[in-house]
Amino acid sequence: MSDTTAESPATPSIPGARRRNHPLRRNGTGMRRALVLALAVPFASVALSGPSAFAVGEDPGTTANDPGTTAKDTAPDGVLGADDRQMAANLEKRVLDPRLGADVSGVVLDAASDTVLWGHHASTALMPASNVKLATATGALTVLGPDHRFTTKVVHGHGTLTLVGGGDRTLTTADLTELAKTAAAGLKAAGVSTVKVAVDDSLFPEPTLADGWNTGYYPDSVAPVRALVVDGHGVDDTSLDAGQAFAARLAAAGVTVDGAVTRATAGPHDVPVARHRSAPLSDIVHTMLKTSDNDIAETLLRATALGAGRPATFEGGTEVVRGVLSLRYGVSLAHFEMYDGSGLSRADRIPAATLAEILDLLTEPRHRRVLGSVLDGLPVSGEAGSTLGPEWGRFDDADSRCAVGKVHAKTGTLTGAVALSGLTQGKDGRWKVFSFVENGSTAAPNDIKDAMDGLAATVNGCWA
Repeated sequence: MSDTTAESPATPSIPGARRRNHPLRRNGTGMRRALVLALAVPFASVALSGPSAFAVGEDPGTTANDPGTTAKDTAPDGVLGADDRQMAANLEKRVLDPRLGADVSGVVLDAASDTVLWGHHASTALMPASNVKLATATGALTVLGPDHRFTTKVVHGHGTLTLVGGGDRTLTTADLTELAKTAAAGLKAAGVSTVKVAVDDSLFPEPTLADGWNTGYYPDSVAPVRALVVDGHGVDDTSLDAGQAFAARLAAAGVTVDGAVTRATAGPHDVPVARHRSAPLSDIVHTMLKTSDNDIAETLLRATALGAGRPATFEGGTEVVRGVLSLRYGVSLAHFEMYDGSGLSRADRIPAATLAEILDLLTEPRHRRVLGSVLDGLPVSGEAGSTLGPEWGRFDDADSRCAVGKVHAKTGTLTGAVALSGLTQGKDGRWKVFSFVENGSTAAPNDIKDAMDGLAATVNGCWA
């Protein structure tokens, strides 16, 4: 099961660095391949254009806290300083911790220079669990833009009020109450006191299982993905559930509801009577990452597909995300297999090197406007209410306790898979990007997480 907890406070901004040649990514072959794909993939011009596109040649610039300009920065790019050499030596021993098992992938990058400081089977593709959400968030923010809002509408026609889903997984009962009050006021002004109620969730096709899912996931780990839901309810038919809640609020507002709530498609001539707009996508992404919300992730995958002109399916969404990562950002997708937006799929495979590349984008100031909520949404080590909080037994043992408040990372947990990918400021004062993924350990889950937290504390340098 993927990890899900309550939201924690926003993380502080981590500054970025000027882009240099990335040893995992930047080479002539990779750029040539990206160019070929750009010409070959028909959706690319749709998915990667619009208000969130970056200007060609935009200078990322530097900031006062630039990880490449810290006081302790004395080693040239590509040359490991004493602190990094010690960190790498410690990781080399600690990655062999029997709690992690034998199938472990890991990498650490220097954010300023993109130098690979340490790697262990970094290009081996393993099951990443909820670390997939890093790719999903990057795709959604790039295609839709951080200011995008999802709209839920109420329309009236032929004696029926239809609640039209717009893909807002954050819709609440309070939002439905306001929609019902507004709709009731309009009906009464028109002399209408009785209506039928229907729901229209046709924005997304009928729910299906992703490759690597099974019916046992429904509805606890994830609900069937529909375009309408209220209060994040984990039920088999979230649309009818939301429609029934709306009908009850409508009745409370003095309008008689005739019959049961049904599913229908709003007509082109139906009259709009009320609408609700969600918070900006940046806020929704922040919540998704903090709480590792599977339902938000799957809804965003479909919305991303639609934003790029592709079908709102697992296949359409993952195709667009791949294009965003490869064509927009130059991320290497060798051995990259993504079948859903949440990471619940047991068929997903992503190397630690690729996860680190995605996170490395967050250290570039030029990407801050679009991708900033990914950085802010990363759980913080030891902070209550996050997936790295003490209620989940994170960063609470003798080895990792020193890193409380110092690690910003996305967690990932499935049976047989634990991942931790994020950023921390090393002992030398420079920001490090890291990713650790293990599959198949037979140790107790909490023991595996303790070992993972220890690796992050090693990167931070507090566990010397």
